[in-house]
Amino acid sequence: MTSHPQLPDVAAGPNPARWKRNAALFLSGQLISLFGSMVVQYVVMWWVTLETKSGLAVALYALAAFAPQGVVSIFGGVFADRMNRKRLAIMADAAIATVTLVLAIVMSLGITQMWIILLAVGIRSFGAGVQAPTVQAMIPQIVPTDQLMRVNGMFQTINAGMSLVAPAIAAAIFASFGIVPVFYLDVVTAVVGIGFLLLVPVGTVVRTSATVTSYREDLVEGMRYIWHHQVVRWLLVVFAVVFLLTVAPNFITPLMVAREFGDEEWKLAVLEIAFSVGMMIGGGLVATLLARRSRIGLILVATYAFAVLTVGLGLSPNLWVFYGFMFCFGLVVPMFSTPVTTLMQQIVPSEKHGRVFSYVGIVMALATPIGMVIFGPLADVVRVQTLLIAAGVVTVIVISVAVVVPSGRAAIAAARQTPEPETSTPPDIVGSDR
Repeated sequence: MTSHPQLPDVAAGPNPARWKRNAALFLSGQLISLFGSMVVQYVVMWWVTLETKSGLAVALYALAAFAPQGVVSIFGGVFADRMNRKRLAIMADAAIATVTLVLAIVMSLGITQMWIILLAVGIRSFGAGVQAPTVQAMIPQIVPTDQLMRVNGMFQTINAGMSLVAPAIAAAIFASFGIVPVFYLDVVTAVVGIGFLLLVPVGTVVRTSATVTSYREDLVEGMRYIWHHQVVRWLLVVFAVVFLLTVAPNFITPLMVAREFGDEEWKLAVLEIAFSVGMMIGGGLVATLLARRSRIGLILVATYAFAVLTVGLGLSPNLWVFYGFMFCFGLVVPMFSTPVTTLMQQIVPSEKHGRVFSYVGIVMALATPIGMVIFGPLADVVRVQTLLIAAGVVTVIVISVAVVVPSGRAAIAAARQTPEPETSTPPDIVGSDR
């Protein structure tokens, strides 16, 4: 392939002094849009669980919710590194909203079979495969480097706070009106989120390469970068283990509640609320007391905590103890996800953020359904409690091996040497887009 010089139209970037205003608008819009997505997620998961009480059906839901995102994320990150990320995020949100509206209208006509619901979930997952890595790659363009940990922690806290409201609203809508109205709500919140994003200036990242490359070459370059970067590679392995062995089994916890403790909607809602309260408190801790703690240290502590808490869920003697372990699980989530995201944002060059975060999305989106393909059908022949205990024990073993092998020790040592940021200037950008 012939390479040609790349001559970007360089323009002044946004004023760094206004980063707080821009970050507030950006995060507000994303959180409003995410709120609608949360309500949809809860209602659809509950609908599948209560209608079928089948581990296989829950596994099909997980496949629809995550597998398309994993496939599309392969290309979404490349798009995010080649296009203006703001425009790309708006196009992805608009496409999801449009398709969701069409499906809501179809279901309003009385077509509410399970395959229609799973189709809606799958289409939304396709859009998320583009939107998620794009949003993650945009944050370092808006937020100064030395504020990334705090802002990511604040985002987790506000996210968790909204998660307190979302299950209650989801339960109220589901109990009163059924599943169809939640799709209309998602369309409205997506439109509001797009409106907020339109107010935020986000420039196009300057590519350090002087040549134009193909999408395939960009994709291969991203894969090669991850493979040769020991810290990023190790983080992705840990990410995969956590999602495969602890996050995936958590998708069958509502099934355990319905089978062991009763199938009332409020019990499923309280389960999500307990998780969200923990997540909100954990996000607050990460944004304040833990903001300057070792990133890799928090990741290691959180990973082992996930394993122990998964065992605890399986050993719970009653519903309230089960809620307690779920609260603790939520508490630990920001202590894992925020340092992982922040560490990658700091050590990965800005022009590669989209591709690297797309592979993070791939791991997250594929590990969960792969795990559910195993745990879902097993939940129909083995008690959920047994599966949770086994998953926690295996997680401890796998992570211990990942920590002690030479490559793991080298990655941890390299991560510990990552310097604290000293600048308050966002990455170089061109062509500020309002």
